[in-house]
Amino acid sequence: MTSDSRPTGQLNVLAGLIGLGVLVGSIWVWNHLSFDTQDWIVDDIVPILLVVVITGLGLGVVVRNIRTRRQTRAQRDRLVKRFEQEPSSKKRLDIACVLIELNDYQLAGLERIATPMAELFISTIKTALGDKQHRIRGMAASYLGVLDHRPAIPLLIRSLEDDHAHVRASAALALGRMRALEARAKLEEVMKEDWDQTVRSRSREAFERIKRAEDQPLLEKAGSLSELRDRREG
Repeated sequence: MTSDSRPTGQLNVLAGLIGLGVLVGSIWVWNHLSFDTQDWIVDDIVPILLVVVITGLGLGVVVRNIRTRRQTRAQRDRLVKRFEQEPSSKKRLDIACVLIELNDYQLAGLERIATPMAELFISTIKTALGDKQHRIRGMAASYLGVLDHRPAIPLLIRSLEDDHAHVRASAALALGRMRALEARAKLEEVMKEDWDQTVRSRSREAFERIKRAEDQPLLEKAGSLSELRDRREG
């Protein structure tokens, strides 16, 4: 055992002994209280303590979440500046990937550099050729969907014919995120004919998301007409 581990072990033993002493002392005090005092503690004090503890825990969670969001935002802002100043394409790609993940796969907060990031991902899809780089192509395709970069839609549609299933599935996911109406026919074909189950599933999900987006204006229009008719009848 090293010298560093001895103090830690001694502290653990001491903490255990203190905890045991507190427990034994609490039991002794409780047993020597009158029944009326015990009932008062159980009926009045314990519920108040529970409310205080639960409220404290809730406030602690809220404060921790706020602090975490602030730290994440500050880290994101630093990485955005690094991305803008970094001359190396490879390092810019690494920073862009970290930013997407750090930002919880959301566009909000990345608008300032969304276009250069998207151009970098497009270049990656075009240049990261070969089976060994399929994960890089798939990642780039998926992140284009996060950035909602509409000019990349034709490239993503072509990526549905990539040799590797991971890239095809990622392209389908991106097209679904973007609600790309122009990809609907190709997705319908892929979800029926692709040999890979994951690709078919992703394509079906994307197709359904696009279909819902396409049907939504019609539903809203029908609802408005129905409301107008009810007003007139009323």
